[in-house]
Amino acid sequence: MTRRTAVVICPGRGTYNATELGYLGRHFPDPALLRRFDAIRAAEGQESLAALDGAERFSLARHSRGDNASGLIYAATLGDFLSIDRDGIEVVAVTGNSMGWYSALACAGAVTAEDGFTIANRMGSLMQAALIGGQVVYPWVDEDWVPRPVRKAALLALVDEIAAPRDHVLALSIDLGGLLVLAGNEAGLKAFESAVDPVQGRFPMRLGNHAAFHTALQAPVAAQGRAALPERLFAQPRLPLIDGRGAVWWPGAVEPAALRGYTLGHQVTETYDFTAAIRTAAQEFAPELFIVTGPGTTLGGAVAQSLILARWRGMAGKADFQKLQAESPLLVAMGLPEQRALATLEGAKT
Repeated sequence: MTRRTAVVICPGRGTYNATELGYLGRHFPDPALLRRFDAIRAAEGQESLAALDGAERFSLARHSRGDNASGLIYAATLGDFLSIDRDGIEVVAVTGNSMGWYSALACAGAVTAEDGFTIANRMGSLMQAALIGGQVVYPWVDEDWVPRPVRKAALLALVDEIAAPRDHVLALSIDLGGLLVLAGNEAGLKAFESAVDPVQGRFPMRLGNHAAFHTALQAPVAAQGRAALPERLFAQPRLPLIDGRGAVWWPGAVEPAALRGYTLGHQVTETYDFTAAIRTAAQEFAPELFIVTGPGTTLGGAVAQSLILARWRGMAGKADFQKLQAESPLLVAMGLPEQRALATLEGAKT
């Protein structure tokens, strides 16, 4: 049987929500590994993933906290990666969005599963403890996902204008397909929300329990991460890794010190260009499938929009993507039971 090639994409914060409650119980394939993750949390005095995932009801205040959400999302992502049917699918590269970079490190073999969990859990805890600034999301493509580059340029110019006064901080946090994720202090965020028109019934959308990720405001958190997470955690990846600049870390050519430097430096304090990561994934590896692990399904739209922006297979808007997806799925979201079956034997039973 010929294996299909795939790039695996790891989601970031905000993807474990009420519908994902119980995700680890339903899908995580290695109970012993999950117990090792919980031993790491117990040593830090944290509530277990088993208790969080097995809660009777979802609590935004409890489950979306950085020190809880990071562990839940990392474990769900890695569990899905381990569940991919390797007889039918050849993973040719791994990437992620924002916090998903920590998961991608483990999926690619650049860190062990436990060390990757330690990194994700520690960084989530440090960011929660500091909780510097916040994030707001706003689209620049239209509702049919047709690019509007003049609109994007105008929005970024507005961001620069708002950030000019000394007491206003605002910057591009994540270039997320057709969305701009902006981060800053309260003055900067409020100024942006007041300056733009409400669109699509939900934007501008403030993200709860999110700090000003991928901006200079996170420099103290990055420094704390470097102090807590030594170079020995990092090694050569077994699979190519695409980072938040669209750069590839190739197996056999990686200096662990440089990988740590990026992970606990640029990746924390500079813009995360997810759009560039997906463009590189498409153009460098030309996979048959783009597999988005769980938890959640919200990253699929940003992946599709990024492929449209790269003019992958001639796509120019949502209708083109939907046509290709209907003919032969190119995007598989493991958080959707019907699509999960396309990537994993276990998925056919869920």
